[in-house]
Amino acid sequence: MRVGIEIQDDGLARVTLRRGEAGNAIDLEMARGLLDAARVCEREAVRAVLLTGEGKSFCVGGDLREFSKLSGEALEKHLIAVTDALHDALRTFAALDAPMVAAVQGAVAGAGIGLAAAADVTLAADNASFTAAYTGIGYSPDAGVSWSLPRLIGPKRALDLLLTNRRIPATEAASIGLVSRVVAPDRLAAEAAQTAEALRRGSTAAFGATRRLVASGLTSDLGPHLDREARALAAAAASDEGREGVAAFLAKRAPEFTRFPPRT
Repeated sequence: MRVGIEIQDDGLARVTLRRGEAGNAIDLEMARGLLDAARVCEREAVRAVLLTGEGKSFCVGGDLREFSKLSGEALEKHLIAVTDALHDALRTFAALDAPMVAAVQGAVAGAGIGLAAAADVTLAADNASFTAAYTGIGYSPDAGVSWSLPRLIGPKRALDLLLTNRRIPATEAASIGLVSRVVAPDRLAAEAAQTAEALRRGSTAAFGATRRLVASGLTSDLGPHLDREARALAAAAASDEGREGVAAFLAKRAPEFTRFPPRT
């Protein structure tokens, strides 16, 4: 299997790219594996997702060796199949209430940047480096990169990375907002697991509402967005999780959000 998924009893989903020997390059099988994993997360109503990649690199992008075996119409059809599956996976992950944490190391290129950017919290080992790579081989972006990069780092910086294909280190990626924070390589797995575990214990419904508000706020006028905030807050306050959160705060104890199943 190109993509592994483990749903723990506590509601944490661990999704792992398993082509470490190929830099976790995305071929058709891996793209479909990611989609299958996303659908499992959707079906199981998980509380948090941890995305990692085996080996030295998180993901070097598309599998150019696979693509080079085809040409013309066959290549076009193949790439559409790959991107359809990959993009459906990204849509499915984005629609979850459960937040996603990504842990990235080594080379992060092309669609690998898209996967890293899709996470709500992205931790990078200090040996990670990021390269858009697309235009360097005559391709244009996929995996939502042309959508996520301008929103994360601004259109000017996004075009700098997309057109020049310069490689940036993890520290620069953090300084411009491409990743959340940088950690030592030997601490990456533990830090990512701790972050995912903290989110798993949180209010899944509130996380989902917050994710949707942040996404819609990027393209919404202030007035309509304030209305959406008000409706979302009222619904959250009236929910089981909202009542538990307030009760725990007033009682000066930790809330027990995991008593309530995530909304589906």
